[in-house]
Amino acid sequence: MTGARASVREVETPVGPARVHLTRAPHARGSLVLGHGAGGGVEAPDLLALTTLADEGWAVALVEQPWRVAGRRVAAPPGQLDQAWLAVLAALTRGRGALPHPLVVGGRSAGARVACRTAASVGAGAVLALAFPLHPPGRPEKSRAHEALEVSGAGTPLLVIQGATDPFGGPEEVRAALGEAPEVVRVAGAHGFAKGAPGVLDAARTWLAARLG
Repeated sequence: MTGARASVREVETPVGPARVHLTRAPHARGSLVLGHGAGGGVEAPDLLALTTLADEGWAVALVEQPWRVAGRRVAAPPGQLDQAWLAVLAALTRGRGALPHPLVVGGRSAGARVACRTAASVGAGAVLALAFPLHPPGRPEKSRAHEALEVSGAGTPLLVIQGATDPFGGPEEVRAALGEAPEVVRVAGAHGFAKGAPGVLDAARTWLAARLG
């Protein structure tokens, strides 16, 4: 990446060490911190595609949760995910080398839920949710809309990028559940987006340009 510097650091959290993969533009004008899902890590194609935003003035941090760093196959409970995320954000936004504002948090699937639940606590200026799992497949009555509604209800900008055939809730379902405040963008693919990563990058780039404005 032109001019961008990549680094990896471990951050101690109350539930074990997390790992942060940071790609930072020289004189970055804003920060994007993203978490991974329950079924994969920071190597997800859409997350990797978003690291190229470092060439456009962003510091992009991909956060590996402690359960993943420890090599476990089953994700930690939501409370532990939130604890680890809050510890990582505190480490990244304080002291020497702190990430610059505006601070945009987000992630894919379970990582998006964590970012929504903790957005107010970390002082996020906006939230980017990739493949937000509105409900378990085939269980629309088990809605998680309230987590995203906490963000938009607080007046914080929220972008949801959703796969056209996502069994956890398609774009139209998400729009119906979240109302008009969040922006919902439809991209190709299901929950993993398959070959939809370029569409994810384009949608995020357009939306984030306003955050730097």
